[in-house]
Amino acid sequence: MAEYYTLIKHVHQGSAILSVALFMLRGIWMMAGSGMLQRTWVRIVPHVIDTVLLVSALLLAWILAQYPFVHGWVTAKVVGLVIYIALGMIALKRGRTMGIRVVAWIGALMVFAYIMLVAVTKEILPLIG
Repeated sequence: MAEYYTLIKHVHQGSAILSVALFMLRGIWMMAGSGMLQRTWVRIVPHVIDTVLLVSALLLAWILAQYPFVHGWVTAKVVGLVIYIALGMIALKRGRTMGIRVVAWIGALMVFAYIMLVAVTKEILPLIG
């Protein structure tokens, strides 16, 4: 499986970019009150992309033998992911007001940026360490 590391890494990175790009677009549509959010493909494609992202992450963790709750930077990414998902749900579905949704959307994007910095630096506090 290690011979597929580069391919899996590129799939992971590409699906992360697609995931956040679509999240950003969905947030813009949410703020604009667009009916695009109700389109079938908009409701399905993010789940497909996120599944590819998760499977590739699990494969990379296995290939590299870098596991959550063993290696701090991987744990930080997993915790960040949980926070990103929660904020994303508030932003796109659960937020009671537009203000709450916008703040959650911005927060989710900030958490995504943190996850990316952790991935690149392999540091829990990438801007400090």
